[in-house]
Amino acid sequence: MSSLVLLLTGLGTFFLALRSKEEIHRIATMVTGTIFLIWGFALAPLSFQLVFEIISVLAAFFVCMRCLGCGLNQD
Repeated sequence: MSSLVLLLTGLGTFFLALRSKEEIHRIATMVTGTIFLIWGFALAPLSFQLVFEIISVLAAFFVCMRCLGCGLNQD
């Protein structure tokens, strides 16, 4: 349960950082949000971590394949 609280706090902090106007506050809240997300992810159950990892790898694969396809069309 604590991992869910930390993950939601991290996402909320990122949302707050995007709404911030000043650069130093945006950087500070992004760092804080990253720490909360890493801490929450470390405390999350293994099944959640595996699902998140699989989704991340698939998303990166599709983005890379799209970039490779665009490189071929730029002749």
